[in-house]
Amino acid sequence: MDHPLIQYFSRFATLSPDEKTAILDSMVTKKFTKGQLIVKEGQYNKDSFFVLEGAVRQFKMVNGEEITTHFYQKGQWIISLTSFAINATAEGSLECIEDVSIVVGNEQKGQALFKQFPRFETISRAVMETVFLEQQQWMSSYLTETPEMRYLKLMETQPDIFQKLPQYHIATYIGVKPESLSRIRKRVAERNRPSY
Repeated sequence: MDHPLIQYFSRFATLSPDEKTAILDSMVTKKFTKGQLIVKEGQYNKDSFFVLEGAVRQFKMVNGEEITTHFYQKGQWIISLTSFAINATAEGSLECIEDVSIVVGNEQKGQALFKQFPRFETISRAVMETVFLEQQQWMSSYLTETPEMRYLKLMETQPDIFQKLPQYHIATYIGVKPESLSRIRKRVAERNRPSY
């Protein structure tokens, strides 16, 4: 079976054996333990990350409080728009919420691959468009959906995150205080309770 990163790229194009080898040869894999920061908010960062194992929480500090802005799990890219800026500083911290294994990618390695296999540039663009579309959809949900709708969507798309994170991180992610999250959970549980 192919490496998870090869499987991901193969969603966008059929890769030749040489192309697969070039990707694997260029990969830098790092391991982090639960609680470790991969990137700290405000730190210079031009890297992108592909999660091989584990889960990562992205958060920002707002008035001394951690606000969770995203979760990333196995098979997902962590790519920030600010990493493309000249003065690339991380807009949030990336914390491991369990032991994590990631592939670290950067512009320099990307350019070397593009030179060797020019069509990688098109594949890379398609990957970034997919990632940014997902981010845009989440931001749009903050304007058009209620916290309860965001909670239900999280339950549908990443149900295991509820076992990995404290409730207050879930609460900040959907945009409410922990006590409001408790009320949402109660309402959802009551609706899902079978009636006899």
